Amino acid sequence: MEHHYKRKKNKNMAGKLITILQLILSAGLLILVWNSGMVPGLYLALLGGGLLLLFAVTFCLQYVKSKVKYAGMVISILISIGLAVGIVYFLRIQQTMADVGGATYKTDNMIVVVKASDPAESILDAANYRFGYQTSVDQENNDKMLDDVQTVAGRELKLSEYDTVTDLANGLLSGQIEAAIYNEAFDGIIEEGIEDYKDQVKILYQYGIETEIQQEDTNVEAPFNVYISGIDVSGPITTNSRSDVNIIMTVNPNTKKILLTTTPRDYYVTIPNISGEQRDKLTHAGIYGVDASMATLEQLYGIDISYYARVNFTSLITIVDALGGVDVNSEYAFSAGGYDFVQGTNHLDGKAALAFSRERYSFESGDNQRGKNQEAVLTAILQKAMSPAILTSANQILSQVSDCVETNMTQDEMAKFINMQLSDGAGWTIVSTAATGTGDNQACFSSGSQLLYVMWPDEAIVGDISRRMDQVLSGN
Repeated sequence: MEHHYKRKKNKNMAGKLITILQLILSAGLLILVWNSGMVPGLYLALLGGGLLLLFAVTFCLQYVKSKVKYAGMVISILISIGLAVGIVYFLRIQQTMADVGGATYKTDNMIVVVKASDPAESILDAANYRFGYQTSVDQENNDKMLDDVQTVAGRELKLSEYDTVTDLANGLLSGQIEAAIYNEAFDGIIEEGIEDYKDQVKILYQYGIETEIQQEDTNVEAPFNVYISGIDVSGPITTNSRSDVNIIMTVNPNTKKILLTTTPRDYYVTIPNISGEQRDKLTHAGIYGVDASMATLEQLYGIDISYYARVNFTSLITIVDALGGVDVNSEYAFSAGGYDFVQGTNHLDGKAALAFSRERYSFESGDNQRGKNQEAVLTAILQKAMSPAILTSANQILSQVSDCVETNMTQDEMAKFINMQLSDGAGWTIVSTAATGTGDNQACFSSGSQLLYVMWPDEAIVGDISRRMDQVLSGN
């Protein structure tokens, strides 16, 4: 009899301990959600009330003198498992936001290349080679790289100077030098003049130079501009690279209006503090860092850009697929990449969205229409990403895109923005515009005397876009 009483008492104690664990996990989840700043007070109160009610029910069931209390124990265990999963889920979201946000530096990937057939496998193998480097641009990074290579080689190098990076590449391929030192971001410029260049060389050595990007005072609760840079690099997302997609997102969180402005990659502009009075392609500004691209667009439109987001555009596949596909509106019916797009709404997966975004030869306006199509895809992504229903798959989406997106928006600022969106649940009005211009062939600052295709800005259109940006920012 006494043994039976003790066993019954132990079962009652076990049930109560399980519900106490449920209470602790409930409190832990609530504290985590509260500290994140993402969830509005009303939602937090509802969550807290619901969790307290569940605890009260499962705890009270432990005092019922029937088998119902065992059902209460099972329910409490299931709730506790759910709470533990929720805590892990939320921690992962916060960690991913921290990984994506708060970027404060850029990386120049300096490289030493030799011919693809060269037998050398390290700098020590090439210590007696004649090295070349270019002297017209990026000299600070070149000097740092020269010092590093000479330290690794353990001797002073035999050096030849070239005016431009294209001249340097030609010097390597013609046998004037045996190794070339330059910033890998210039590969794109070299390939504009030398077909299949990357197939003819191999990287012997590389050295990353990190530079801090100066941050401005920002406030995500006030109207702001975001620069979205679409790049195509195989290395870390922080690595400097040409920017093939250049979109400014003008956001007014109070009026719920967004203006997307695309600027052609070939726009012929000056790069502040870099090119002086000489013009260059907008895409080349990305070689010198995302801050150089931002400064160029700030000067062009007479605006301040608070935030940036760099997206590896080949990762568009990952982003769209993580969202479950997007509905994109097309101005024209056309075919590209094995896909047929209709005029009007197209439901696209990641690969189709990338093909849609990259096509330009199907259109009379070429790159201008490609820019509009990229805006259409971005609009579709934003509309789906801003839906409250997306929270159910937020962790999966963030974890999948974390390696291909970076932004200087901090985790706290992202949390504030999410909180604002959840608080009012209002829809956003998203409109698009695009800068245009006149095609020409001109020399560019970054590529020397070589004539490249450029687009002279249409000053009237640039002025009109500037006014439209100001209207959104001012709430008019």
